[in-house]
Amino acid sequence: MSAPGPGEGVRHVSLRSGVYADSVRLMQVSRDVGAREGVVAVLVAMATPLNVDLAAGMGLAPDETPSPDQLLIAVRAVDDDALAAAVAAVDAALAERERSRATADAQPARTIAAGLEDLDPGGPALAIVSVPGQYAALEAADAIAAGRSVLVFSDGVPVEQEVALKRAASEADVLVMGPDCGTAIVSGVALGFANVVRPGPVGVVAASGTGAQQVSCLLDAAGVGVSHVLGVGGRDLSEAVGGLATLAALAALDADPATERVLVVSKPPAPSVAEAVARAAAGLSTPVRSAALSPETPDLTAAVEALLADMGRDVPVWPSRPGPAEAALPGAVLKGLYSGGTLADEAMLLAVPVLGDVRSNTPLRLELALGTDLSAPGHTVVDFGDDALTVGRAHPMIDPTLRLEAIDRLAASGEPAVLLLDVVLGHGADADPAAALAPALTAARARAHLPVVVALVGTEADPQGWSRQADALAAAGAAVFASNAAATRYAIDLLGAEL
Repeated sequence: MSAPGPGEGVRHVSLRSGVYADSVRLMQVSRDVGAREGVVAVLVAMATPLNVDLAAGMGLAPDETPSPDQLLIAVRAVDDDALAAAVAAVDAALAERERSRATADAQPARTIAAGLEDLDPGGPALAIVSVPGQYAALEAADAIAAGRSVLVFSDGVPVEQEVALKRAASEADVLVMGPDCGTAIVSGVALGFANVVRPGPVGVVAASGTGAQQVSCLLDAAGVGVSHVLGVGGRDLSEAVGGLATLAALAALDADPATERVLVVSKPPAPSVAEAVARAAAGLSTPVRSAALSPETPDLTAAVEALLADMGRDVPVWPSRPGPAEAALPGAVLKGLYSGGTLADEAMLLAVPVLGDVRSNTPLRLELALGTDLSAPGHTVVDFGDDALTVGRAHPMIDPTLRLEAIDRLAASGEPAVLLLDVVLGHGADADPAAALAPALTAARARAHLPVVVALVGTEADPQGWSRQADALAAAGAAVFASNAAATRYAIDLLGAEL
């Protein structure tokens, strides 16, 4: 029997209320059920608008308008028996999760306040909040009231609540990292998406998750480690927030005897806030260098190299893997498909002076915004890690589905292009990103003349292993660079443009 197309076979679509599971767990259920014999397509996810659109694209749209707090189960199979078995497998996976929770020897506390009640006041000094955004501020406020610093992994927190939390933290002499803080290293302990890097004298303050990972990995490659990586949330250097957590983190690192240098990493900050941070940094005893992206300073690798020079350290040759010999493609366009927002911004800041306007879902200028289909002719850079694309879905560093689909569409489009990607390794990320990406790149290059350039952010000590991943991607025809700036410049060279 030939496999049914998107509109063929038999289908099951249902919505369930009162059931919640995190996006990573639901992604695993979808993968496991999707691997069953006779299953053509499956999506088990919270019924957010993005996930409902994905289901519709699979020909599995629900008949009724769902609520985002409902669970969507959408399955297509070759026949009724395969469909029934697949739905039963979904039910079994969800039931097993509930049984595990019900039979646990000790039920976990369900709020930060309850969790802190039984702790010694001198116990853990840091709380971590990872709940849907509408509930995060309440949990974080409980931690602050108990005298704990708090890392807010959750996104979707209103900016007014962020400001209120950070002002309360200042009064309590604690630190709020986040909201939307995906990366931190505190006293050698990696939190969220973080890499395995050596300990050392450089403290990093980061209003950028993948930016923090890029600089900490480059420092590791140079033989220089980090004391702490304090994420402050991507909005901290906006006018609305005013750098409240950045200023607090700078003060904390200045007081830390293990920190001899500080690097501040961010997407383009509000100019007035950048000035305020610079003034505060100038008054510290610990030297501070900025790695804030801007049209004038578009290169995180250059900032790391400048820091190494400050420290009297040699700048190494950054790791790379050459791709196949590729002739320049004048008239082709740059197509960037990123999982990291700061890396996407860096790529655009480097490309625009050479290539001209680049459209994006996170554009450098509002008039260059992509539509909801995330596609347009010409130069484009898509950030699949943007909050709008992760509601009810695992981050693309965990779940590559949307990007793999975009690679397939690009190869089928016939538009002459150079493909630029990031792959970010470390704790929390896909255990083997090349396992899915390398076959997709091989298939895309078989369909179209498509040079591929990868910025591979990670270390040899990461669970995935930088060299193992680099070798697998190079075997699939990609040129691989440890530096996103170097990768971007190489992609621009392949377009026949002069830097």
